[in-house]
Amino acid sequence: MRNFFAQHSPTFNTSLAFLASALVLLWFADLEVSTLDPWTELGRMSLGVVTPDFLVLKTLGMALLMTVAFAFGGVALGAGVGFLLAMIFHWRLVRLGCAFVRAIHELFWALIFLQVLGLSPLTGLLAIALPYAGTFAKVFSEILEESDQSPSKALPHGTSLISGFFFARLPGAWEHLRGYSGYRMECGLRSSAVLGFVGLPTLGYHLETYFSQGAYSQAAALLILFYLLIATLRFWLRPRLLWVYGGVTLYLLYAPLNTSWANVTRFFTHDIIPAPLRGGTLADGNTLSEVLDWSVALLRDQALPGAVDTLVLTQIALVGTALVTLAWFPLVSRHFLGPVGRTVGHLFLVVVRSTPEYVLAYLFLQMWGPSMLPAIVALALHNGAIIGHLIGRQSNTIQLRPDAPRGLDRYGFEILPRVYGQFLAFLFYRWEVIMRETAILGILGIQTLGFYVDSAIADIRTDRMMFLIGVTALLNVGVDAFSRSLRARLRLSTTAKVS
Repeated sequence: MRNFFAQHSPTFNTSLAFLASALVLLWFADLEVSTLDPWTELGRMSLGVVTPDFLVLKTLGMALLMTVAFAFGGVALGAGVGFLLAMIFHWRLVRLGCAFVRAIHELFWALIFLQVLGLSPLTGLLAIALPYAGTFAKVFSEILEESDQSPSKALPHGTSLISGFFFARLPGAWEHLRGYSGYRMECGLRSSAVLGFVGLPTLGYHLETYFSQGAYSQAAALLILFYLLIATLRFWLRPRLLWVYGGVTLYLLYAPLNTSWANVTRFFTHDIIPAPLRGGTLADGNTLSEVLDWSVALLRDQALPGAVDTLVLTQIALVGTALVTLAWFPLVSRHFLGPVGRTVGHLFLVVVRSTPEYVLAYLFLQMWGPSMLPAIVALALHNGAIIGHLIGRQSNTIQLRPDAPRGLDRYGFEILPRVYGQFLAFLFYRWEVIMRETAILGILGIQTLGFYVDSAIADIRTDRMMFLIGVTALLNVGVDAFSRSLRARLRLSTTAKVS
């Protein structure tokens, strides 16, 4: 262990800096438990978990189909657009555009499209497809760049770019592209379910209803159905059935667009324009002064406080994710548990990572009230399960000598030093995602940027909503850029994409 720290002092020092920052920020974080009797509520939730009411599932068939349809349609559209953008991802404008759209959470996109399209299927479809297209473009371009280039070099002179791409570059990257698309489908199911919290007819709509009514047995049955849906994904999402899913998706999501062009025009020419600028021009000195006052007041009273709270919560949740990952990755490692133990550990991590962080935070909110505590725990558990699963699989590739130590010595001296770099790479890769999730949890009443976005929507102040969402996106882009530079400086690289 001493040799490991000596050889990897920058990595170790960075880890200590992040841990120290989280400990300092805990002093400023709002961790108050405001509910009168959280233990009684926890007991009711636990009783609901062990007594699920599966009879309620008889009425949820359409919600299940809509959840799958939104996920499949959004991921398919996002993958198609992202694949095309990956071809020109080296253009700076494309990279910046993709970074901006993926920096905005699907729920924020849904709230934007709700202002224009209402509760139409197109709202849910675009809310998933748009940020996913930015993510697909980034990851697909990285996969194509890292694929074997030797077949392209062997092509005869005069081969067209299109032929060279489809016959030389694409075949070598196809399995990775398909594998990542399958992973994004799992993410799409989580995103689709969460869209129910803004009124779309997915499983999340009914889940919020059951939680708000204290019907935990019904909520538990619904969550079990959702876990089974994700756990069996590789069995029912078959390439030869994609045309069937596509047809069903078109059937379920097709609906005449009720939004008139007048509403669309009003949104872009009036609603999102800052209030002082409506009916005026920036050339007018008074109008310019009013716009500046409006912007400064919004920054001072909402954007900056929300950004500070978002950063505080993100950093604590990031370190919490790290601690959960280090504690949980042995659950799926062959170096610590046998086949039965790993199976139980795998199921546990599947359940935790399959539960959307928004749902986890909503659940903890019922127990502890609207402080940062529910968000920190939800983000740490959800993201820790995702990275813990990846690090556990990575540890399974390590070969130990016959006389290797056991127990804590094996963990601290044999396994952890060998996976630590990969662990940090995944953690920093996930940093931007945690920031994006932190912002959206404000809709639940936690005072991050999402809290002020939700307040603007409640006050029908679309101009403020767009301003605050833009601040959120810029904050995410900044964190993503810093994360990339940090990974490059520490020479960390991911062998799998976890965005």
